[in-house]
Amino acid sequence: MKSGDSTSGDAARPLGEVPPELWSGYLPVGGGHEIYVETAGSPAGIPAVFLHGGPGSGCQPEHRTLFAGGRFHAVLFDQRGAGRSRPHGRRLANTTDHLIEDMEIIRQTLGFEKWLVVGGSWGATLALAYAERHPERVIGIVLRATFLGTRTELDGAFRDNLTRFYPPLHRDFLNLVPEDERCDPLSAYWRRILGDDAREAARFAYVWAVVERALASLVPPADRLDLAAIKQSSSSPPASAFMEAHYFSHDCFLAEAPLLENAHRLKGIPGIIIQGRYDLLCPPATAYALAARWPGAEVRIVEGAGHLLGETGVRDAVVKAIADVADQVPVTQLARG
Repeated sequence: MKSGDSTSGDAARPLGEVPPELWSGYLPVGGGHEIYVETAGSPAGIPAVFLHGGPGSGCQPEHRTLFAGGRFHAVLFDQRGAGRSRPHGRRLANTTDHLIEDMEIIRQTLGFEKWLVVGGSWGATLALAYAERHPERVIGIVLRATFLGTRTELDGAFRDNLTRFYPPLHRDFLNLVPEDERCDPLSAYWRRILGDDAREAARFAYVWAVVERALASLVPPADRLDLAAIKQSSSSPPASAFMEAHYFSHDCFLAEAPLLENAHRLKGIPGIIIQGRYDLLCPPATAYALAARWPGAEVRIVEGAGHLLGETGVRDAVVKAIADVADQVPVTQLARG
């Protein structure tokens, strides 16, 4: 479905004015933001919301297929500044609290009393943050590649795991910053990505994306940085790198509401955590630490898989987990507002 298209024929109207059937459009949420929202599946199905990763990546067509079969009334939206949401890349009035508020606006607009929450990587972070804030609105949770939004996890991925598994790439990553800043390379990258020098920001955004992709892939596309190719590239730097630098440099705006410490608020909510065995960005230890504090949560390991949804076995495991969690939801919890 193209951006702005609508199966109800109301594409030109703001989303809040469109009947909650199967449509797509824009929803004003304040702070100068309009978020792109679309629904898929059956209007009579189980309400569900999908949360994309990044921060800043946006939803993709493949995400709709997680809810195929007509059992769900799924909602997919591009978070503030991401994907088709407007203005693209806007970081002002863009925090985790804002995204949680946006989810509530969407839920209320659609008339859902409660819904199933699904997210992977940063989407898992947002899913947990929302569920811990509004547990009464959540009938179940499915996570993939759990990320709790902490600096410890980011250091573990971009420093420890990068050093262990890709030493030459780690050296390239460090060598791009002055020697006196290499004790904290992540902060050095984020400062430059968010800095006023557009050329420098683009170069560091490219490098960040290359390194992140290597950590996310079971078989990385490259294990060294081609700085000459990056310098000569005429394409725009990845937008998600800028949004990630914004969120990560602010501890994902979760310092006052740490997810692991508040996981007890999820008690009574059924949940399944899908975890690739060889995920270097979001390793299994995080999933198990969360499950230890979330009564009733189940961790399912996908052998031979890394971080990405498209890796062998991961997508199928997520689809099954969504169905299995839905099976645990009492019919009395599926009422609409």
